[in-house]
Amino acid sequence: MVVTGMQFVGVTALVKLLGTRIPAPEAAFLRYVLGLVFLIPMIGTLRRMSWTKPVVGLFAARGAVHTVGVCLWFFGMARIPLAEVTAINYLSPIYVTIGAAIFLGEKLALRRVLAVVAALIGALIILRPGFRELGPGHLAMLGTAFFFGGSYLLAKKISAAHSAGVVVAMLSITVTIGLAPIALMQWVTPTPMEVLISFGVACLATAGHFTMTLAFRAAPLAVTQPVTFLQLVWAVLMGAVFFGEPADGFVILGGVVIVAAISFISWREAVLKRQAVTPAVSAVK
Repeated sequence: MVVTGMQFVGVTALVKLLGTRIPAPEAAFLRYVLGLVFLIPMIGTLRRMSWTKPVVGLFAARGAVHTVGVCLWFFGMARIPLAEVTAINYLSPIYVTIGAAIFLGEKLALRRVLAVVAALIGALIILRPGFRELGPGHLAMLGTAFFFGGSYLLAKKISAAHSAGVVVAMLSITVTIGLAPIALMQWVTPTPMEVLISFGVACLATAGHFTMTLAFRAAPLAVTQPVTFLQLVWAVLMGAVFFGEPADGFVILGGVVIVAAISFISWREAVLKRQAVTPAVSAVK
């Protein structure tokens, strides 16, 4: 998870380095189309799948939701500091918690409600509406967290019937298809350096998802989730060293509050799951 965090912050830094000359949908399209090279090993598996209407519909729905989120992320990323991008992105699991209760019928115990409220307070600490001007970048990042949360909810439903490799591969394919017409509407010919940076984004993002999968396989969320806070540490350091962005104490404090809330939710989930499978003391082992 430490390596994952560094790679995801590297993705953020490269997108910021890419700047605003390339429109956000095109920058996102370049990242995904260049990343398709990593899906070559999955071709055989995808060809053998049974493509029913419900299956295609779920993958298409997730691709559409994720496409909007990616466009907003690339737009906001180039316009606000790295630390703020990272901290606001922490809201996605909170949206997932709320969405799971609304759409999947999961119960929201009082402790989880309080954790969600704490996370939203953390977001207010970061944004400080009324105390400073909020730009389009901040609004875009709030939208990003919302749409990524919807994407993760759909992924949860899809992953019940399909392997992680298939889920990731279909996300890449559907988002590439979704971004193509939007990117072509305002196409700006990228320079070789911009193409290279976009490929770097694709490499780091793919590697980040791989190492994150390894972490989830090796330890429960209660262990791995708190480590995601290190992403904010790397983002603050990288923003200060490479982009001259001063460290904002409110952003750090808000990030701590959000991550603490997410970690608490993850810990409670782990405790409840352990209670469900742990045999009684007197039971035969």
